[in-house]
Amino acid sequence: MTRLLGLDVGDKTIGVAVSDELGWTAQGVETIKRQSKEKDFARLQELIAQYQVGAIVVGLPKNMNGTIGPRAELCQSFGKLLQEKTSLPVHMWDERLTTMAAERMLISADVSRQKRKTVIDKMAATLILQGYMDAKSR
Repeated sequence: MTRLLGLDVGDKTIGVAVSDELGWTAQGVETIKRQSKEKDFARLQELIAQYQVGAIVVGLPKNMNGTIGPRAELCQSFGKLLQEKTSLPVHMWDERLTTMAAERMLISADVSRQKRKTVIDKMAATLILQGYMDAKSR
């Protein structure tokens, strides 16, 4: 079994999470501040090599009615480009409400608003990846 990389792709940041070798648990790794496609993909390549990733899960922010909107289309394009650049399988995973769930978890843990801003995307990536792994293990 190889590790999975989970991504919460936004306009300004990319939340990153990685699975354990057995594919049971997801851990947040970092939040990449987006600079350019080249720099973003270079950092992702470094993380893929560091964690010996075998596949990638990208959050797909569908509309609440299940349709694909402009934001989801951007994530699909990002996923396709990532697959081309890495030659790794890229799986799109419905991420509706993961950022809100991450926010609620951080608030309930009494994390300050400033600290929440720095970890919310990494936490959302963790929830995306964990949801994907949980569904695949059923």
